[in-house]
Amino acid sequence: MYSYKGLELKLIERNIGRSELSELLGISSRTIAKIGKREKLSRGIMEKLAVFFGCAPEELCREISDNPILQTLREEKEAKISGGLYHELQVRMTYNSNHIEGSRLTEDQTRLIFETNTLNIGDGVPVDDVFETVHHFRAIDYVIDSADEVLTEEIMKKLHYILKHDTKDSTLDWFAVGEYKKRPNVVGGRETAKPKDVPGRMKKLLEDYNAKQDVTITDIITFHAGFEKIHPFQDGNGRVGRLVALKECLRHNIVPFLIEDSKKAFYYRGLSEWDAEKGWLTDTCLDGQDTFKKLLAMFEIESD
Repeated sequence: MYSYKGLELKLIERNIGRSELSELLGISSRTIAKIGKREKLSRGIMEKLAVFFGCAPEELCREISDNPILQTLREEKEAKISGGLYHELQVRMTYNSNHIEGSRLTEDQTRLIFETNTLNIGDGVPVDDVFETVHHFRAIDYVIDSADEVLTEEIMKKLHYILKHDTKDSTLDWFAVGEYKKRPNVVGGRETAKPKDVPGRMKKLLEDYNAKQDVTITDIITFHAGFEKIHPFQDGNGRVGRLVALKECLRHNIVPFLIEDSKKAFYYRGLSEWDAEKGWLTDTCLDGQDTFKKLLAMFEIESD
């Protein structure tokens, strides 16, 4: 759906009705009727309206989601609202996701960076921990902005680039930032996909997932397990995988799951034993979904 609140305000300011606008700009009444129906206008029409009113097209129209969680996140992000769902998601997901992967920053330090863009850290905290914290904030923004798009390899590579650019890893010739891995890697002593096999396996994983008609939380968890089993990037796979899961939950109007650092052992066990026992990872992710529902309750946001 699309909101034309900005356009309606411009019409009121000019004391112009929709019919008169249609005549002034030579736009068909059928096209103008889309405004009341909240349907999308073509790019050409939006540009014509923007020129007429002397403003940017985005001032006249913006896309709105029927997913209350996604819409809340977008509104709070755009308005830079402090202390809401967007704020808490940024701090809590960034802290927990980074801490699972070994970051030494505390939740309070993570919150300070997000809220004030300043540091108050003790000795021994790697600079990359700070960089990757800020990068994770931007990665969540990208997820919110691209939530409605069909999941692609390009989106996942973009997330990896956002997380890892300008870090120590990006200075290494063999470390492919924003691209699939060049060297074999293991996770928890478990062999992952060989570099030469990654493109084919990722393409198949995506094709199978995107072919589903009615995606469920189980489908997203299954995709997450498959992604982590392939481990397509040299490093940062866990964070990218959890960001992708967030995006897909928002896309399909499903309450996301937030894996807390305190549940790390259960989460890792679920991933490593997925082929033998799917219930462990599923239960951990559903527990993470309950954690997210508590966040929604704090802000009185309804969810199915």
